[in-house]
Amino acid sequence: MMWTLFAVFTCTGLSGILADLGRVGGVAARCESQACNPRMGNLVLGRRVLTQTVCGYKGTEPYCSYSDPSSSTAPCPPARCGECNAALPLQAHLAAAMADSSFRHPNTWWQSSGEVESETLQLDLEAEFIFTHLIMVFRSPRPTAMTLERSQDFGQTWKILQYYARNCSATFGMKEGKAVLDRAPCTSKYSVAYPCTRGEVIYRALPQWESLDPYGVAGQEQLRVTNVRIRLLERQSCPCQAKDPTVGAPLTQHFAIYDLIVKGSCFCHGHAEQCVPAPGYRPVRDRTNHVVHGKCVCSHNTAGVHCERCAPLYNDRPWQPADGLTGAPHECRKCKCNGHAQSCSFDWSVWRESGQRSGGVCECLHSTEGRNCQSCKTGFYRDPQRAHTAQDSCKPCGCHPLGSIPFHLGGGSLCDPTNGDCVCKPGVGGSHCDRCMVGYWGFHDYGCRLCDCKCECKEQVLANSKLFCTMKFAYVLKVKVLSAHDKGSHAELEVKVQKVLSQSTKVKIQKGRVTLYPESWTARGCTCPILNPGGEYLVAGHADRKQNRLIVNMKSFVKPWRASLGRKVLTLMKKDCTW
Repeated sequence: MMWTLFAVFTCTGLSGILADLGRVGGVAARCESQACNPRMGNLVLGRRVLTQTVCGYKGTEPYCSYSDPSSSTAPCPPARCGECNAALPLQAHLAAAMADSSFRHPNTWWQSSGEVESETLQLDLEAEFIFTHLIMVFRSPRPTAMTLERSQDFGQTWKILQYYARNCSATFGMKEGKAVLDRAPCTSKYSVAYPCTRGEVIYRALPQWESLDPYGVAGQEQLRVTNVRIRLLERQSCPCQAKDPTVGAPLTQHFAIYDLIVKGSCFCHGHAEQCVPAPGYRPVRDRTNHVVHGKCVCSHNTAGVHCERCAPLYNDRPWQPADGLTGAPHECRKCKCNGHAQSCSFDWSVWRESGQRSGGVCECLHSTEGRNCQSCKTGFYRDPQRAHTAQDSCKPCGCHPLGSIPFHLGGGSLCDPTNGDCVCKPGVGGSHCDRCMVGYWGFHDYGCRLCDCKCECKEQVLANSKLFCTMKFAYVLKVKVLSAHDKGSHAELEVKVQKVLSQSTKVKIQKGRVTLYPESWTARGCTCPILNPGGEYLVAGHADRKQNRLIVNMKSFVKPWRASLGRKVLTLMKKDCTW
């Protein structure tokens, strides 16, 4: 978009400027591949203009005004007089009249009280905007002196943009012409008495024929605004007043303005062509279709009210405004996160180290890590069956923390991050290093010990039937030992129940696979009584009802199974035992 068009208007009146603005809007670029800007409009529309006074705010107030002679030699037309009252709609000339349509309501105006020597108009915006130029159409003679000011920090500080005076030296102590140092320029072009009505005051933010990138630092300093203030410092009378003795001077001493046009657009750094209402906007009318709104609908992968930053996942290079002179969009670039991040941050050190090619650091999800989420986190491995970008491509290692050694001895992943293989401690086995190998016992943080112990277990003798019955065993079973497993804190015997000889009412045992818990394993490395894998035994023991476990300990009765032993125990229980 050629922003220099804003600075080459050759028209001197309202109609010419509006025509040129129409042409500017017609060449607005699309945002897809180049810099773009929202439509221009009058920032006053749909907003409230504040003034210090209004005609008739204390009650009905008479006033008079003059129209211009038909020619320079024609006599002045007679004064037109009337009354204003701010409380009566047909006689009110409120500040809102300056903000209505110049075409649909050309003859509505705001008028100050006749009691004031000076007046202030102020437009407060809800966000930052680009301010390109101002047009004021007066109903009264234009002021002898006035200033145009703007704020870029919502009214905390102000800067004068233009001085207007019939005599710059006498009024402001400065020469007419261009700005000197940091002081705004002064012009007498818009401060003469004629015309007595519909005289214009114009301000251009960019001087004619000047090229300036509006999105650069200098352009923002010159064009960006949050508030606009106009100080009407000194009134002047229409020259016809001196020729008309029938009208008193006080009746014509007021400020009156038909139209206030503050032309500008939404401030988007060249990254948007549409805007929506910004937070804090309060429309003064229900219809807002012509309002210039302040929140950008961002393109070029940017975000923010003014597209002032990159979108969350597009920080691979530093944010830049678009170039309003060359049209370069300077889009934000997406970070390379392998599908494992929703946002990334820009890091200047990474940018410099890459030779200014890439500076994005991903904020990784899905158990990944690394600048580009290219690695699995500690305790996870890459599943070769899943795509590198799949959300579940990093799987938990599953290595037992007691039985495994970190894959990297200095710490880090518990398994091989490429395939998930666990590295077991001495004597530990299983795909997850979660049990002792055959011939080892005592699963602990040092691994498992070699089974070189000699267990001497005192066997129970079935000689005294009364002693057997007093033990009140919870179960009496014929089992075949399938396997033994060292769990570190305890051992587990997997057995197959072949026959249930007896069980208490609180224990429910059926034929099939059952787990027995020998209490002596952890301390001694073997079970007492002895239960060897593959052997068949008659086992009588107790139960841990809280943990729902079948216990084998030194009080249990364990004997290798014989049919005669089974018959003997059954006879004994029927004859002497009451449990």
